[in-house]
Amino acid sequence: MRAICEHALAGEGPVPAETRSDDLQRTEPDPRTIIRGWGTLTAEVSPRISPILLLLRAAASTDPQMAGLRAELDASRLHRMTGNARSLADAGHLREGITAEQAGEVLWAYSSPELYELLVLARGWPASRFGDFIADAMIAALLPPGPPAARVP
Repeated sequence: MRAICEHALAGEGPVPAETRSDDLQRTEPDPRTIIRGWGTLTAEVSPRISPILLLLRAAASTDPQMAGLRAELDASRLHRMTGNARSLADAGHLREGITAEQAGEVLWAYSSPELYELLVLARGWPASRFGDFIADAMIAALLPPGPPAARVP
């Protein structure tokens, strides 16, 4: 199950999604463009990983090993999202009064398989609309008001 999750989280193409996210954070100065990129990556990765995580959630209710794996993967996602938030904080991009830890929790919530389940699986949103929603919501929650960035293709 762990290997299946790792494969799904890599996304599509030869460069893993995590590496592309790191590269974007390292090279892009505009936080709105960075977050729009995260929305694009979310739209790419969520259809691959969320159904697996939702299956894991169901299995975790009766299997202690699956519950442990679910907790581990949730903690890993929170760690990753807190690192992303810390990058925004270190660059001075977060709205006043929001800590990197709080921002990490926001990013963690917006990257949850449960949100994908509600909007894409239950409501039928296309992945691209979901990615745009995620980006817009993260920008609104974390950044000070400013000009909107162009959508990432």
